[in-house]
Amino acid sequence: MARFYITTPIYYANDAPHVGSAYSTVNADALARWHRLNGDQVKFVTGTDEHGQKVADAAAARGVSPLEWTTSTSQRFRDAWDEIGISYDDFIRTTEPRHRDTVQKFLSTIYDNGYIFKDVYSGLYCVSCEDYFTEEASNQGNCPIHHKALTHMEEENWFFRLSAFEERLLTYYEEHPGFVTPATKRNEALAFIRGGLKDISITRSSIQWGVEVPWDPKHVFYVWYDALINYLTALGYGREGDETAEWWPHSHHLIGKEIIRFHCVWWPAMCMAAGMEPPSHVQVHGWLLIGGQKLGKSMAHDGGLKLTDIAPVTLTDQYGVDPIRYYLVRDTALGNDGEFSLEGIVARYNTDLANNLGNLVARVATVVGSKCGGVSPAPSPASSLAGDASEAVATATAAWQNFAPHAALEATWKLIGAANAYLETWAPWKMEAGPEVDIVMGDALEVIRHVVIMISPVMPSTAAEIWRRIGLTEIDGARWSDLGWGRYPKGRDVVKGDPLFPRISSDS
Repeated sequence: MARFYITTPIYYANDAPHVGSAYSTVNADALARWHRLNGDQVKFVTGTDEHGQKVADAAAARGVSPLEWTTSTSQRFRDAWDEIGISYDDFIRTTEPRHRDTVQKFLSTIYDNGYIFKDVYSGLYCVSCEDYFTEEASNQGNCPIHHKALTHMEEENWFFRLSAFEERLLTYYEEHPGFVTPATKRNEALAFIRGGLKDISITRSSIQWGVEVPWDPKHVFYVWYDALINYLTALGYGREGDETAEWWPHSHHLIGKEIIRFHCVWWPAMCMAAGMEPPSHVQVHGWLLIGGQKLGKSMAHDGGLKLTDIAPVTLTDQYGVDPIRYYLVRDTALGNDGEFSLEGIVARYNTDLANNLGNLVARVATVVGSKCGGVSPAPSPASSLAGDASEAVATATAAWQNFAPHAALEATWKLIGAANAYLETWAPWKMEAGPEVDIVMGDALEVIRHVVIMISPVMPSTAAEIWRRIGLTEIDGARWSDLGWGRYPKGRDVVKGDPLFPRISSDS
């Protein structure tokens, strides 16, 4: 059985989740669900990043301890992911003892291997980014992302000898062309490496909220180094029951493009320094934009769209969980930026879900009820739709394997379109009950069976409901390998039910 280890970035526990973080998490969830559907052994990990000055400042501003603050904010992420149907296998909090133990073990190994040394750091720092900037990289002393004045810092730190890995990283990229996808992001990481790597500070002595450095208790690890190691915490690295050897060769990080440097340069170098292989794959996705600006907690947006309007629960309450999951996966390909809008949600809902999928299921159930006594006929082995279904499955399979879930959905909706066109051609609602209408409806039901399996990684609740309506049971037992023309059984009760996707008025 193949293994598939998929991770999201862990999210800063200093505010509520928003639809930008939901975009990463829903896509990762869909990939995890597809691999389970494909029969693979899956580990899907997400969580919250709870250390660093930014979190400590947020807690102090509210008059609570950092642990109290992160406990409450971390729960908001859990609640949001539960609301939107995220099927994670593990949720990492970086304040957990297991994470502290893994961080200390991993970085102590790098220290013992001679790649960590003490020096003085002097330079510009952005608390919001938890990142350093050179004078040249800053915007006249301001953070180029948050547009706030950078803080000049000078303190004695422990440094990671990143410069020692410049050639090794270039060689690794050459030998593993699929390490970072898409190619544009791979080239971006390579350009950074070829520009020359400098040793980087990995500890702080000016703050206390972090994982203690075991060989120097006056220091805590810089939040980014602590956070990256969560991917190993979930595998039990350095602890009893360590499963790193089994899972790490099958690891896939799904990240936003703003953290390429951390995941595609620093992190693989750290792995090399600890004597292990880098992760097998990093899939970089773009940003969701509103009016051309990145969607994020710290940004103000024009056009009247506020953060409270784009919280995941707000959207799912208004449009439903599966329609939001569908929109987030279908509308923006992983690797590209996408324009987020409420109008876009409504357009996808009314066109793809109500007009196409919902209409197909409703019209088939109606005709089966009126012409076939509500009982399913069998599909025809020689149906013209068999080729459409086979093509859709092949295209979708390749898309899921290549981290292109949007393309898998496009293939599925192409099949839905073929089925609707087939029904328009035959017009079974005008036909007399008998063998001919049975063939048409059996074919249509077989397409719906295909579609249900194909949408289930993205729209699990909708898939379960349609499965029930076409007289099938135990969708949890369905597998991708069940896709093959002619497997829909005759003699099942087919029910119409309420509209799956009642149309939304454009001014709603």
